[in-house]
Amino acid sequence: MNPKKFGDFKQLIMKINNKVNEEMYGRGLDWQKVEIFGDKIVIIACNKRISVLKHLDEKEYFVTRLMDLALLSEFKLRFKQKFEEETGLKIKSLLKDYDPEQEYAGTIIITTMPVEEFLEKSS
Repeated sequence: MNPKKFGDFKQLIMKINNKVNEEMYGRGLDWQKVEIFGDKIVIIACNKRISVLKHLDEKEYFVTRLMDLALLSEFKLRFKQKFEEETGLKIKSLLKDYDPEQEYAGTIIITTMPVEEFLEKSS
């Protein structure tokens, strides 16, 4: 396994993740980290709360949580499409959550094959 290729793949994942955030929320991520374990990719990121939701959190928490869920669903659709188009690797399952208080997002991607095996086959 070529470590450079593995590192390039992680950079591509970060680029895709940041791009989808920019498209949906009008700004990129403050920071993110990607770890790959076989067929599982874990992304931890920090991104600022959407200001309108931040202002409503105290008064309309239930409404803002529903908006969070709707945004997460749309994010997952867009991310999956871009990820599969740009990497060629298919996603079996995509799990995502967001902690509005700490402004952390967690994403777990389960791919159809281990990433190292996919990179070996695609070289």
